[in-house]
Amino acid sequence: MQLTKFSDYALRVLMYVAQGEGRPATIAEIARAHGISRAHLMKVVNRLAQRGYLTTQRGKGGGIALGRPAAGISVGQVVRDFETLPMVDCLVPSRDGACRLVSCCGLQHAVQLAQHEFMGALDRRTLAEISRISCRAQPAAAAASLAD
Repeated sequence: MQLTKFSDYALRVLMYVAQGEGRPATIAEIARAHGISRAHLMKVVNRLAQRGYLTTQRGKGGGIALGRPAAGISVGQVVRDFETLPMVDCLVPSRDGACRLVSCCGLQHAVQLAQHEFMGALDRRTLAEISRISCRAQPAAAAASLAD
């Protein structure tokens, strides 16, 4: 299963802020650290703030901070808040153009089980757990040179 970039960016933002040891972060510094567009991050941070994961403060001394303790933020819940679930159309009975194989397909149950296990694994992790190792992302050019 694959997460959208929106979910990926949400998790990156949360990890970055959690690793900041209480120091407010800015969208500009997160964008630089991860090589992500500020415009994309503004949308992500806005949704994270709307859901209570972050607090934001404008102006001097402002920035982005966690809205609740990292130990109380489930990775699975963040993914649910950013992903369109279920991940395949056949699991949504009311969608137009439903799969014509629904009545005789064994894949539907397998996908449901896989999605349940995938989300269960994420539910068992908190932001605190996935942010334990403090590693600020390297700028894209530095990361590329390390890959050579």
